[in-house]
Amino acid sequence: MRSNRQEEELNAATAGASMTGWEFAWLDGLAVASEPSWSYLELVRPLMRRATSVLDLDTGGGELLAELAPLPPHTVAVETWARNTPAARERLTPFGVEVQTELPSEENEFDLVLSRHGRLPVADIARLLKPGGVLLTQQVGSADLADLNVALGAPPPHPRRWDAEVAVAALESAGLRVTEVREEHPLLTFRDIVAVVHHLRTVPWQIRDFTPHRYERELARLSALIRTRGEFVVRAHRFLVRAERPTEA
Repeated sequence: MRSNRQEEELNAATAGASMTGWEFAWLDGLAVASEPSWSYLELVRPLMRRATSVLDLDTGGGELLAELAPLPPHTVAVETWARNTPAARERLTPFGVEVQTELPSEENEFDLVLSRHGRLPVADIARLLKPGGVLLTQQVGSADLADLNVALGAPPPHPRRWDAEVAVAALESAGLRVTEVREEHPLLTFRDIVAVVHHLRTVPWQIRDFTPHRYERELARLSALIRTRGEFVVRAHRFLVRAERPTEA
């Protein structure tokens, strides 16, 4: 039988998890994420200054592109998730950015292709880049927060391996030349079970069958662990790849 404390925690977690959008401010102090040693945004800025045409894959709500303004005259964002597309259009239209729901069909269209925590369709990227064009991507690897799945007795977050080595092989097979690779495992610290539940509801691919009640017993055990230790720390998985389309002879 659950204690009153456990009941209150699960109720609070469920209420927080029902929020829409990607607003995490209410979790301040309940979860702390460290970042990779590189700054994706700062790596993009010099590339953006040299580009006249940019494609941002899986732009989300357009937050990244908005931070990079002023933008090149031909900038296109792609967002396929219906929940994010209106927000992306509202944020990016004032910057002259067209937000599409499918990849452009042209070839040799962009100087720069960006993908931060989004898809990496290597054949399409090779098609869309101009000769000499650059791809810069930061990816979430398949080992991301896997310790959280283990702690809750859930299946691994990703059925297939996805890391820098696999991505580099795919990009090279598409004819791109990889010029930079970095891979790290920054830490994510949970200080309350509410933050764990909110995270799992916000990123449903971490545990695909997750609900607070389905994992009630496991959450209660993890909550007790957090109260005893003061925190629960898991490893994220990030890797960065820069690649270029070779110039034609």
